This record gives sequence, C-alpha cells and structure tokens, in this order.
Amino acid sequence: MATCAVLYNPASGKKTFKNHLPEVEKRLTALGYTCNVYETAYAGHAETLVKEILKSPVDMLVVSGGDGTFNEVLNGLMSFDTLPSVAYIPTGTSCDIGKSLGISKNIDKALSVIEANHLVHMDVVWSNQGYFTYVSAIGSYIDISYKTPSKLKRFLGFFAYIIIGVKSFFTIPKIPMQIKTETSEISGTFSLALILNTKRVASFTMMKRPILDDGYLDVLLYRYTPFLNNILFLFSFIFGKKILPRTHWFKMHSGRFIPQTRIPWNQDGEKAQVGELQIKVIPKRLPIIVAKDRLKYFPNQ
Repeated sequence: MATCAVLYNPASGKKTFKNHLPEVEKRLTALGYTCNVYETAYAGHAETLVKEILKSPVDMLVVSGGDGTFNEVLNGLMSFDTLPSVAYIPTGTSCDIGKSLGISKNIDKALSVIEANHLVHMDVVWSNQGYFTYVSAIGSYIDISYKTPSKLKRFLGFFAYIIIGVKSFFTIPKIPMQIKTETSEISGTFSLALILNTKRVASFTMMKRPILDDGYLDVLLYRYTPFLNNILFLFSFIFGKKILPRTHWFKMHSGRFIPQTRIPWNQDGEKAQVGELQIKVIPKRLPIIVAKDRLKYFPNQ
C-alpha cells in the first residue's frame, strides 16, 4: 500500500481537527494509503517533524493547520530533493493558501479535493529569511495575524483581525526602501509592500487570476501618501490590482528589498526578520493537490 503521513496542528483555529481524525484516516485508507498521524507540540515543530517523517518513503503528506503551519511544513520540505504529493486541510483563522487553492475549511469538502487528486506543481519562493509560498510583506497591517490573541481568533474568527486592525488604521508607517530586480530599480518611501504568489491575502482578493507556476511574483508597492494611505489600500483590497496613483505593480523573478527601518517582514502570515529581503522564485517546486476550478492558475503544467 502507498504511505501517507497526516501532520496537524492541534492548536489551529477552533482546535477541532482531532475530532475528525477517524474520518480522515478512513477516507485516506479507502484511497489505498497506510496512514501515520503526527501532532505538532510547539511553534516550529512542524518543520522538524517533516524532516523526520521524510527520512522514510512517504507518498503523500496531508497537512492540517493554518498558514503558519503550512509555512513550517514548506520549510521542512525544502530540505529534500524529491517530495511527496502534498494535500492541505485548512483549519486556521484566515487560511489564505487554502482559499487561493480552492480548498474549503470544511473537512468533508477538503477531503473531497484530496480524493479528486488534481495534482499540480506550484512555485515556491526562496528568501534569505526562509521559504514562502504566497506572500512576503512589510508595512501597514501586516502584523495583525500574529498580534491578534489566539483566544480572540478562536471565538471571533476573522472579525478578531478587524478589531486589532483598527489601531493600525491610525499608525501608518513610513518605510524608506530601495528595490532592485532583474530588470529595474525603484526607490522611495512606502507604506506597504506586498510580494505575492497568490490570489488572496488576509481574505482579500488581491489578484483576480494569479499564475502560480510561471516563475514570477506579483509585486504591489504603495507609496506613503499622507491622509490617503488607507483610501489607496481600500480601493486595492476591494477591487484587486488596479492602476492607482501612488501605487506600483510589476512582475519579478528575483530581487532585493532594502528597507531603512526596524519593521519586521511578514512571510505567509508569520513574523519574520528585520532588514534586507533577498528573494528568488523556484518554479514548480511544490507538488500539491488543488481544487479542479483552480487548475486555471497553473497553465504551465
């Protein structure tokens, strides 16, 4: 029989995934897999577990947790040349990765996606601060995901982010920064920079139809504009990528972002480091199962 490892974060979301484990194992067994289950015990544990799990042959890795858990798993996977197929069951508060890939937080529906087995190879981004799949960002609102207390997220869900975000509305940062890509250079003072390989960020649709296997990232830059920063964010977040004043959008394969600030970066919803960010896309690095209607985001398979 094929082998399957199920790795889950018991503290993710409403902490109910463990109750569904018998059904998860039953349906994976029906697909022909022998299952082994692993539970994370602390922040960063998922990366360590993956490195232990893949010391033995594994055909599929099923991951359950939020965006942070998925990012930890990704960083563990990148230590290996040959990867198992990856399936995701989102259980976090926002779960932007799951939403971009068409995977529901409803466990029954997420298992149906695994059963349909539409496997693609998704771009992954290397950075000097670790690997990421869907976003690296600096500036306004980017710290809400990890500043919001877990208890508040558990009881209020996404609304908890809105409550914490009210404070950020009145504290827009000024970030002097230089950006160098393979084709151009941009410098100035910015309020927000988003480096994207996704459809959604913080539950907002940022790219109507992203291409997730072309070796390129979408970069959105918002220049610091007194009294108008939040208006620019609002139009961009609600209506997606538009040609707006004081904003820049371009594609890149690799580059350097050099901020003159002590504000830390955010990668896949988790707090990263302060300072220069170097990035490079690794095309089609991650074999992952997606919903059928998201195959359009992977035209280069």
